[in-house]
Amino acid sequence: MPQTQKISTPAMQEKICCLAGLLHEKKAADIYALDVTVYCSSFEGLILATAQNERHARSLADHLLALAHERNWDFLGMEGYQHSGWILLDFNDILVHIFQEEHRSFYNLEGFWSSGISVALNLPESEHA
Repeated sequence: MPQTQKISTPAMQEKICCLAGLLHEKKAADIYALDVTVYCSSFEGLILATAQNERHARSLADHLLALAHERNWDFLGMEGYQHSGWILLDFNDILVHIFQEEHRSFYNLEGFWSSGISVALNLPESEHA
């Protein structure tokens, strides 16, 4: 497991924590963020999250897009929205992957990006009813 630390810049740390916080608030599971600046020049951060089902995945994507619009962040595109086993959102400097459980374990992006530095998200504990 990669070492956890703050991402390279305060602005990027804030953006990643804001996106991850919204995912957490909207009940995404297993939220994980990485700083990949050490070996990737295309983008700086990566967020992975798991949705409960297709409707939940689309809802998470919609909420992230609304947040990006509200904050005036760059948004370059989205893939997988119609078949939402895996939705990819490209915020230029951060990529967000929203998976359903079976797709997340199959593609194992945590393993692929294992050289990245895990970002400390400090998300509140989930409440279990």
